[in-house]
This record gives sequence, C-alpha cells and structure tokens, in this order.
Amino acid sequence: MTQEQLRDFNEYMNELLADRKIQRMSQFIQHGDTTCLMHCKTVAYYSVVFVNKFHIKVDMKSLIRGALLHDYFLYDWHEQKLGNLHGFYHPGIALRNAMRDYELTKREMDIIKKHMFPLTLYLPMYKETWVVCLMDKYCTLREFFGNLFKKKTCNA
Repeated sequence: MTQEQLRDFNEYMNELLADRKIQRMSQFIQHGDTTCLMHCKTVAYYSVVFVNKFHIKVDMKSLIRGALLHDYFLYDWHEQKLGNLHGFYHPGIALRNAMRDYELTKREMDIIKKHMFPLTLYLPMYKETWVVCLMDKYCTLREFFGNLFKKKTCNA
C-alpha cells in the first residue's frame, strides 16, 4: 500500500472504529479465537490489499465500510438458536443492525447482505461485494486453520 492509500484506509476505518457501537463486535468470537471486530478489520485490510494488487478500481470508502460492517450481527452465534443456520441468516441481521446504526450506501448494503454468496443465493451486484465475499472466505480459512500450519515444537 502506498502512503496515500494507507492514509485513506486508516481514515475510512477510523470513521467507524471511533464509534462505540461498532466496538461491541469485539465482545463476540467469530472463528477460533478471533473476534468479530478483528475478523472484519482483517477482511477490510485484505480487501484493500487485493484491489491494489490487481489494480481494481473500486469505491474504496464503501469497500472498507462494507467490509467492517459485513458481520455486524452483534450476538454470539455459537450460543444462538440459529446454530448451523447462522451462515444463512446473519447477513440479513447484520444489514438490519448496520442500517439502524449507520447511513449506508447501496454498495455497502450490497456487501453486507451478499457477502455469504454462494451459501446465500443473493448474487453480488458490485465489484466491492465480490472482493469482500472472496476476502471473507480467505480470512475465515486462515482463522479456522491457521493453527494447523504453525510449527509444532516438542519440549522433550
């Protein structure tokens, strides 16, 4: 990332991260020992890295805000009645919560609602949605399986 891109990234991230409401995401575990907030921040980061690496022109502010809010469902999905259906329902819940708490663009709404494609059958309409959808899956795999690839040591 260039200095200018890093400055823009931090500016767009900090707009939301300064709000106490989004900080509630740090109370809930998403995958492994990663909180929802850390997961969303990581998805936002890798989304920006991806579009920069492949020179994809996007609405950067919507990309970052959508990535930060894509899992804004605000509950512990490990303990909810939804159980295994969480993957199907949480995008709609996250979108409702985000619309209640923030003013969103159409791109941001599309990112939040459709980030679970193809599990949910809502086809993404924007490049930004496709990027967050892909980076969400990449980050999820890293969070679930990251410990398997760490070097094992023996204290014999």
